[in-house]
Amino acid sequence: MTVSVSPNGKNFYETSSPADEVLVATLDGVVTLTRPGPGGAWRESARMLEGKHAGSIAVEPHSGIIFVGVHKGGLWASADGSKTWERRDNGIESDEMYGLNYVQAGDETRIYAGTEPAHLYVSTDLGKSWTELKTLLDMPSREKWTFPAPPHQGHVKNIEFDAHDPNTFYVGVEVGGAFKTTDGGKTFTEMSGFYEDVHRLKTVPTRPNDVYMATGRDLYHSADAGGHWEELGISAGTGIAYPDALVIFPPRPDLIFTAGASSSPGRGWAASRDADSRFARSRDAGRTWERLEGGLPGHLRGNIEAMTMNVFPGGFALFAGTTDGDVFFSEDEGEHWTTIGQGLPPVSKGGHYRNLRDDPVAAH
Repeated sequence: MTVSVSPNGKNFYETSSPADEVLVATLDGVVTLTRPGPGGAWRESARMLEGKHAGSIAVEPHSGIIFVGVHKGGLWASADGSKTWERRDNGIESDEMYGLNYVQAGDETRIYAGTEPAHLYVSTDLGKSWTELKTLLDMPSREKWTFPAPPHQGHVKNIEFDAHDPNTFYVGVEVGGAFKTTDGGKTFTEMSGFYEDVHRLKTVPTRPNDVYMATGRDLYHSADAGGHWEELGISAGTGIAYPDALVIFPPRPDLIFTAGASSSPGRGWAASRDADSRFARSRDAGRTWERLEGGLPGHLRGNIEAMTMNVFPGGFALFAGTTDGDVFFSEDEGEHWTTIGQGLPPVSKGGHYRNLRDDPVAAH
């Protein structure tokens, strides 16, 4: 069973047994980590698309196709288990890929891709052709969409689906806001009541009206499918001031995991070369949080840029990747973590890794 770890791609996989292969999106392509079976030791087994900055991965289960979004390199796909690759981005105007996800609508598989500048596309033929959902650009805030780093253009970072209706989904623009459609992207509405630097949105299959959001300032929760939002105050007790990763365990939807840095990139990463990142868990739907440290290094300098939940009969596992090229793994609800990858190229959604590199040449 294969899952992926990437900053902007699919971060929730349901499988019939625990995953024995994980594809990690890095600055230098995709790194494959494998193990012989549950309880076995993980090891690096392959590298693919080397030389390309992979920012998003989605492994589509019905076709088995692996999709990889590359920064300044377009969208790539493999239909033979990563033996060969081809570009599958005909109709996508930008080669700066960000958000990537898929949903099943009856017999139809829909793949969604977001780019920088912030445009949203859909494919119904497994990526062979793409159609832009142009109504996203009709949002009132569009003229204000931006990003701190050059070229200062916002991007579609996250795409999240309602588990009960494939025509209802949420789109996060960094930096610009969050938007919802209930008709498959024919129209969108702009949501409000939160910090507009939207990193991630998560729906709760067992609670259809519950939606969670990670932003560059805090986590938020909506109990009415995005109509109203409350700030959760993640920093209290955790020290996380810049949350990003966000996953929820559907059978127990009060169980939520997040991760992030103690400050935002613009508040000292470049000077200190330190994101001082950490993991946190809530067992009461986000009302209170506890920091997770078991098995982790005493201090995490690199930022945690990606976290994936793999749910299987009887439990779940967590995978996470950092800008220092570490990959962490937990099988006991985050109580203890194992380092299963070390010294990999940075796992970085875009240029974040530059702020945390000791080598000034490598940082540019």
